[in-house]
Amino acid sequence: MKEILRLVTVLVLITAGAGLILALVEQQTRAPIAEQRRQETLRALSAVLPAIDNQPDTDTVVLVTGKDKKGRDLRRTFYRGRMGDELVGIAFTVTAPDGYSGNIGIMVGIRPDGNVLGIEILSHAETPGLGDKITHNAFKGQFAGKALESSDWRVKKDGGSFDQITGATISPRAVVKAVKDGLEFYAAHRDTLVAPAVNGGGQ
Repeated sequence: MKEILRLVTVLVLITAGAGLILALVEQQTRAPIAEQRRQETLRALSAVLPAIDNQPDTDTVVLVTGKDKKGRDLRRTFYRGRMGDELVGIAFTVTAPDGYSGNIGIMVGIRPDGNVLGIEILSHAETPGLGDKITHNAFKGQFAGKALESSDWRVKKDGGSFDQITGATISPRAVVKAVKDGLEFYAAHRDTLVAPAVNGGGQ
């Protein structure tokens, strides 16, 4: 009986020690990981926004875009880029759930009037050499200057304005649809998103 108690005590001490070590490691790495993610966001923002002199990740508006399968709010962050006091660009992320190999994460940059400045592919699992060409400038560059009302938001194979990728229509079709959905949401909430910042920061 004493041997069993001793083993239990040792196991409890080992488990507690391991838990403490994991907690300390998590605490030490939390800030660097958060900063790395922030820098990745800033790099994506710089790719889709014009020249700005503010920090767009500190000038944000967060809006509810819908509900998930469990009824929880889905939220989207809008990053506002300024030159002086002028709002010159707004960026936000959208997810294309219908890529060939799963979700495609996209950063979209637009002017306040809704015209697209550019897009950046943040994440994907598309087929190398085919669907992954959505990351190439030849594909991404098509979006610059496009607007919701003045473009047909379909790939050319479907009668729209956007060149698809030879042999990989599903991936570009998913990106075009996701960007269009994002622009429609922006148009419906534009007044809120272009409103002056509260105390110079996010809302």
